[in-house]
Amino acid sequence: MAGTDPGRDLEVEPPHPTDDDRSGVDQVLVAAPRGFCAGVEMAIKALAWMVRAFEPPVYCYHEIVHNQQVVDRFRQQGVIFVDDIEEVPEGRPIMLSAHGSAPEVVTAARRRGSYVVDAVCPLVTKVHHEVKVRADKGYRVVYVGHEGHEEAVGTMAVAPDAIHRVETREDVAALPTFDEPVALLAQTTLSHRDWDDVRDATAERFPDVWMPGRSDLCFATTNRQAALTAIAARCDAVVVIGSANSSNTRALERLAAETGCPVVLRVNHPDELPDDLTGVVGVTAGASAPEDLVQAVIGRLQPRHGVEEVRTTDEDEYFPPPRNLRDLLGAIDEAAAATLGAPLDGGPTLNDRDLQASEVLAALR
Repeated sequence: MAGTDPGRDLEVEPPHPTDDDRSGVDQVLVAAPRGFCAGVEMAIKALAWMVRAFEPPVYCYHEIVHNQQVVDRFRQQGVIFVDDIEEVPEGRPIMLSAHGSAPEVVTAARRRGSYVVDAVCPLVTKVHHEVKVRADKGYRVVYVGHEGHEEAVGTMAVAPDAIHRVETREDVAALPTFDEPVALLAQTTLSHRDWDDVRDATAERFPDVWMPGRSDLCFATTNRQAALTAIAARCDAVVVIGSANSSNTRALERLAAETGCPVVLRVNHPDELPDDLTGVVGVTAGASAPEDLVQAVIGRLQPRHGVEEVRTTDEDEYFPPPRNLRDLLGAIDEAAAATLGAPLDGGPTLNDRDLQASEVLAALR
């Protein structure tokens, strides 16, 4: 699956230049993988299908993903984002965001008599399961996560009396002495540097600490960081596309700075780019940033000597939509086919594996 591609030219059609164009950008290096991960793909498609299945408004607990353009696109379709389940009128359909929700939030959503679809990323579900299992076995859980991040809040709520959140070596040193065994788990979107330092400090403080055999860190987050590392040393500037509340986007921003790149910019939209970038510019995108933003940024940069994509690995992971949503849409399609007198051929299926979330978003315009 992994392999290194020294680079290939991308066919990007920039805007037609004008007499006022003064681009000093020689070349753009685009990191790959970049942008939407499998969990974001699943969540966006799931919410789009809820919009299709129900009359508006559809409610979503927290932003479906941490990207302002994606959230605004759904708002235009009548989706209402809330931070309190009590804001949802009884009986209205509710989507729970990709970051994972506290157990009491899931219970409260269902208690309102609503149709509830939980779009939590399966990798976050894995961490929730690990927290519950370790807590039930009498462990104290040391959880590496960012204060206030929705994923961290939801994970800590799984076993609030047994979990302790840390972010730094100093936080680990400040933990009490535990009589119980200790387990170490993590927010999936941490950078490796954030995780490695705290993991080492925890292992020094608690030599018998338990850790899962498979890392909690999201493979997509890791892949995007590796791809950025592959281009950063060649760049005079790096542009990271994504929102400020996206943990994995901010990790990319920090990583670019730590590699010594002299100019690092995080932008939500190409209009935020300065006009004085020069030389070789690297471009990457956080896991919740759509590809059309990447192409728009490249078009705005207008590199004189073209665009090179540098790919460090291929991703073929796929997360299917939540089962209850698949069942609902299958029933809707079957009823529609029966009404129209079309042959069912064994029944319609929700075949979305080859359908890109970027295409789904474009169709919502």
